[in-house]
Amino acid sequence: MTSWVGRTAVEIAAAVREERVTAREVVAEHLARIERLDGRIGAFRVVRAEAAPVEADEVGARADLADLPLAGVPVAVKDNLAVRGESTRVGSAATADAPAAEDHLTVARLRAAGAVVVGLTNVPELCVFGTSEGVHGTSRNPWDTSRTAGGSSGGSAAAVAAGFVPIAVGNDGMGSLRIPAANCGLVTIKPGHGVVPAGISDGDWFGMSENGPLATTVEDARLMLSVLADTEVPRGAEPAPRSVAVSLRSPLAGVVVARPYANAVREAARLLAGAGHRVRRADPPYPLSLSLTALAHWTAGTSVDARGLDARLLARRTRVHAAVGRRFVAGVRGGERRAALRRRLEPFFAEHDVLLMPALARRSPKAGPWHERGWVRNIAANSAYAPMTPPWNLTGRPAMAVPFGTLPSGAPCAVQLVGRPGSEAELLELAAQLEKLHPWERTARIG
Repeated sequence: MTSWVGRTAVEIAAAVREERVTAREVVAEHLARIERLDGRIGAFRVVRAEAAPVEADEVGARADLADLPLAGVPVAVKDNLAVRGESTRVGSAATADAPAAEDHLTVARLRAAGAVVVGLTNVPELCVFGTSEGVHGTSRNPWDTSRTAGGSSGGSAAAVAAGFVPIAVGNDGMGSLRIPAANCGLVTIKPGHGVVPAGISDGDWFGMSENGPLATTVEDARLMLSVLADTEVPRGAEPAPRSVAVSLRSPLAGVVVARPYANAVREAARLLAGAGHRVRRADPPYPLSLSLTALAHWTAGTSVDARGLDARLLARRTRVHAAVGRRFVAGVRGGERRAALRRRLEPFFAEHDVLLMPALARRSPKAGPWHERGWVRNIAANSAYAPMTPPWNLTGRPAMAVPFGTLPSGAPCAVQLVGRPGSEAELLELAAQLEKLHPWERTARIG
């Protein structure tokens, strides 16, 4: 008997379209794996054990089955995007438990493409932090369950890495796709502004948050991005030679990149140079004020999201984060700081097509009750391990996390690719080249 767990979305969809397997059979196999193993991982808040098989049958009965790009593919949805008939809790006890009347547009597009939603995944409260835990559960890295999966799309990343689903949707306001993807050995792309509909909470963190895919292969990420964007993301035969800047510098002053992440960037740079790209060391001119700019936008976004919620039901770290952000909301709403940062970095990206840099500065913190710990301790832990992602939300540039090598613990390592606006296809081509030159193990061996 063929097992469909661990197969790519491309493979599953082709098999369902060709009627070599039914959507129900694929979904049932993945649900069985979730039931057996998610107690160790904590990827899901809600598993749609009854609804998903019914919806799989509906996919199998569609007249356009042969044309569906994600026919019968099980997908997980981050718990800040509405799924019809399910509540959207955003990791909090302060949010309403009422079922959503309609799907978020990205979920609707996935379903229209033939995907089957098998569950909603755990997030930190209001999707604030780079670790995913709270009143609804703790998401662990399937490669090293002593460590957090990351955040805030930690549950979605854990679900894909554990083989519970081949793909998942998440979003990224300060690194919330790339951080967990880097922890869990996945491919993700935070698209540039406007490529995929956002509609994430109130104001999308001032336009910085973007929805995107989590996958185990570049081709699955490309396919899912095409569905989310409702337009085909083209695939070239071979990437044209690019000018690639290589930087090991942390955007946040005072943070040092650990050796495994620095070595991964050096080795990726060597491979890209050998493939014909023009590769040289060059650091973006990050301003010393970047740390304050990032903190201001990060906290202000939470302050807006927390409005109207009962503060007594929020975790202390969330209340403090929102309180700090209130003083920044007016100052960041106009976008002047983001515009200034874009202007400062534009000459760098005029000279270089792509920036290659670490995805993380060090491995993720231990999994645990971070939601019960103080705000300063959370900020320190997040800033020390995940300082590499915020500039590309602040500037709206597309950015990817790509698995590359392993850490001493055996968990995955990763690099980050950053491009010019509109360069999503170009970044995916480079990532596919790295995938070919330096393949990675796609699914954690958890049973």
